Amino acid sequence: MLHASIKLTKTFLSVTYLIFTISAMAQDGTIYPLETPAEPNAIPLGTGGVADQPAPETWFRQWGDPMARNISNATLTPFLPEPGKGNGAAVIVAPGGGFMWLSMGNEGWEVAEALAKQGIAAFVLKYRLHPTSPSLEDFKTWMNRPRMAPSPSSDSSKTETPPSPPQRNLTDQLADAEAAYAMILERAEEWGVDINRIGMIGFSAGAGLTMHATLNSKAMDLAFIGPIYGGMGPVVVPEKAPPMFNVIATDDFLFRGQFGVVDSWYQAGIPVEFHLYQNGGHGFGLGNPNRTSNIWFDAFIHWLEVNNFLSAQLGK
Repeated sequence: MLHASIKLTKTFLSVTYLIFTISAMAQDGTIYPLETPAEPNAIPLGTGGVADQPAPETWFRQWGDPMARNISNATLTPFLPEPGKGNGAAVIVAPGGGFMWLSMGNEGWEVAEALAKQGIAAFVLKYRLHPTSPSLEDFKTWMNRPRMAPSPSSDSSKTETPPSPPQRNLTDQLADAEAAYAMILERAEEWGVDINRIGMIGFSAGAGLTMHATLNSKAMDLAFIGPIYGGMGPVVVPEKAPPMFNVIATDDFLFRGQFGVVDSWYQAGIPVEFHLYQNGGHGFGLGNPNRTSNIWFDAFIHWLEVNNFLSAQLGK
């Protein structure tokens, strides 16, 4: 009995240590190496590679979230509702990461799973990225480099003219988004998608890609968009821009008191809903404990429902 008791105690301590370690990693901003996960349902988009890419795709974990970098081959992963539960709506989900990495769990798979539970066909877009160092240690150093806070004088909300286009070349990323949209159109019947109710939401850089596609794509006809904690500067709104659901928190470094993109949509007479939360920071995904921003997803689903995006009656 004593031997069995000691064995059980050791097992308990081992499990406790494992749980503590996992919990600590989830709260830890340290970058840990991560073996490339299997993505059995990921569909290659065939949009080509990345010029001057020095390294293959690799993964790491930060804040408990699986993240990918040096992505050279874009994919689309469907998350479909259970049979008989779909309502026909579809959403392309674009994770963020400054176009240098992708937060695949927090801003991709988890969001897509939540959408699928609401009867919405969700598609995680793993788009191509700008190259980073092959060495994880060098990447860590770059990620942990000192950053200067934005100058208040750079607040673009105080200007009357929209800012210049983003400095980054998003040609590859736009092509990936367009290929994802085209694939959903092509396989709409198979996936139970109403082609008049395909939207796109993105987080951080993914919100930037969502906006870039909305403003520049000639191939995508999005029914609605949801830039989540993206840039807030003013833009030139296309004549047939889709309705927008926009979310950010006051303690997000991208906010800086700006309302430009919301005002641009409002001035253009395009439906817009804006949620400015007291707290949440940046990169909260579906939410973090004890933050007011945690209810944004419920508000988004309600917005979709009220605007008839979750019903088959909508048509263009």
